[in-house]
Amino acid sequence: MPGTISDNQIQAFLDYLSFEKRYSPHTVTAYRKDLEQLFEFLKKEKHPFDPPRDISSSHIRLWLADVMKHHSAKTVNRKISSLKSFFKYLLKTGVLETTPMATILSPKIPKRLPVFVEQKHTKTLFDHVAFEDGWRGATERLILALLYTTGMRRSELVNLKENEINPGQKSLKVLGKGNKERIIPVSGELAADLEAYMILKRKVHEAPDTSFLLVDTKGKKLYPKYVYLVVKKYLSLVTTLKKKSPHVLRHTFATHLLNQGADLNAVKELLGHSSLAATQVYTHLTIERLREVYQKAHPKA
Repeated sequence: MPGTISDNQIQAFLDYLSFEKRYSPHTVTAYRKDLEQLFEFLKKEKHPFDPPRDISSSHIRLWLADVMKHHSAKTVNRKISSLKSFFKYLLKTGVLETTPMATILSPKIPKRLPVFVEQKHTKTLFDHVAFEDGWRGATERLILALLYTTGMRRSELVNLKENEINPGQKSLKVLGKGNKERIIPVSGELAADLEAYMILKRKVHEAPDTSFLLVDTKGKKLYPKYVYLVVKKYLSLVTTLKKKSPHVLRHTFATHLLNQGADLNAVKELLGHSSLAATQVYTHLTIERLREVYQKAHPKA
């Protein structure tokens, strides 16, 4: 029988996202805030929202209209995604028989090409930038190398475990979104660096975290903000891009592969995309790059 939306149901949904869907803590927090904002709005507007079957698509549209006054289409879409997931969960667990999200459409977002680092700048980063001696320098360089040469996400990097690395096979296993595993090949040089890092970890630290690969100067698992600050610090030395995040290195990985003639489906698998559409944005990027080269170089351009 349909029941009421209780704090327990919301928490059960958030636990489902964390432990079954393997969403990052940041994403789970965003979903929680979205749900809290909706219910707070409905209370304030005195709209019936309890039990959940009383929430209609009209109520959702009223809230979204209010949200759109203050937020971008991208944020609105994120909130719609949160609600769709929540009401789908209520259907799955038998709390609801229908969902008010069935007729809710997401606003279109203007397509923006991903930001990436030019190949000459990544070469400068790894061939000419000096990393400090000791554990911190070794960790920072490996962070950058892994992000650029595997295209993994920041959350995948900080959660990368030692037993998911296979130096002999020159590969590593990544647990991505939706609890999906993928195997990423690595170069012989990076495989050797990974092996050396794990050995050095046990020499430098008395009791390091040996479950996760990357640890800080205290031997503890890295936190996401640390990775962001490292990337920002070093990209600032080699590029004037405004955006200098770990995801920029993921975009750089994909763009450089396609610029060198890599197969689009192969890049899709390496990135862990669920559909080819998500990967195709990089083809637009390479086409724009080719057009730019053509216009600069061809006498008839």
